[in-house]
Amino acid sequence: MYRRAQLTIAGIAIGMAVWAIISAIAINRSLIDPDGSFLGPSWLRLPLLLGAAILADLLPRALWFSRGRLARVPGLIRERIDEHWHRDRLTLVAFGVIGFYVVYVSYRNLKSFLPFMIDVKYDRELHLIDHAILFGHDPGVLMQDIFGTGFMAYFFSYVYLWFLSLVPVAVTIWIVWARNLAYGYWFVCSQAIAWTLGTISYYCLPTLGPGLAFLSIYSDEPNTPAGELMNGLVNGRQNVLWGPIGDSIQSVAGFASLHCGITLLTALLVQATVQRKWIRIFFWVNFAITALATVYFGWHYLADDIAGVMLALVSFYLGGLAAGQRFGPKPRPGQVSEAVQEKVAA
Repeated sequence: MYRRAQLTIAGIAIGMAVWAIISAIAINRSLIDPDGSFLGPSWLRLPLLLGAAILADLLPRALWFSRGRLARVPGLIRERIDEHWHRDRLTLVAFGVIGFYVVYVSYRNLKSFLPFMIDVKYDRELHLIDHAILFGHDPGVLMQDIFGTGFMAYFFSYVYLWFLSLVPVAVTIWIVWARNLAYGYWFVCSQAIAWTLGTISYYCLPTLGPGLAFLSIYSDEPNTPAGELMNGLVNGRQNVLWGPIGDSIQSVAGFASLHCGITLLTALLVQATVQRKWIRIFFWVNFAITALATVYFGWHYLADDIAGVMLALVSFYLGGLAAGQRFGPKPRPGQVSEAVQEKVAA
């Protein structure tokens, strides 16, 4: 039933892994686990993540419904396993966690290899496009003039950094708790496609981003957590390029903006699969603020954000097709499709 989605996730994961391995061999570099200090090596971490995803559903729910009577917990857990953790759900969780993890690790390595694969940068061209669009103004400077560099700087910063937790949390929610398994596959397929297209865009149009390529323009930027993150990425890049590599990873690439792409993709998926209006509004607002923050801090050019939006739309659509979703106008109330009419007539 979900074979096409499973093949899509597996195919993208294998393709990204092969690309990363071939690139590593070509430039004589080693593949690095970007989160190697988190829960140990991959062979240990993946089973732990799978187990944690299951435990996150079973234990809190059992404790809540036990109403403090711990003797009821084992029975509630068995009941939940029987009704929710069937083979199809376990398959979705396995594909979601392992498939997305392989794509993400490959993405991080390919991003790190970028300076060794391609020397040219297109920051000057995108900078000129920004100036042409805004009649000679730098987007980041203009936004800092509008919003100031006090409270709003920190507000933008924390919303921007929330992205780091958004992706793993969102993937877990959709694969563990989505009642419609197709929605879980839709989410994972779309995410895998988005991160893959983002990696391809880095290689098609490599840039550093305005905050790094034009440091003097953003010299007055306030010292926020987002600024500290940028400094950390600069140090990591320099360590990879000119210092002892060790476990360092290079994470600087501007085009396209995956912050914009992934937050928009998540908002689109929430809009399509979640009924609660306040949750939809929250994720649309999150996307809008994140997009502003990418420009405010000089992480991205305007073209980066536009490309991120296009990337999200394509991933949303292709991921939906892979998961069996149908796109098109909804039938009006009382309208019956021709196929249904023919079936009734027969």
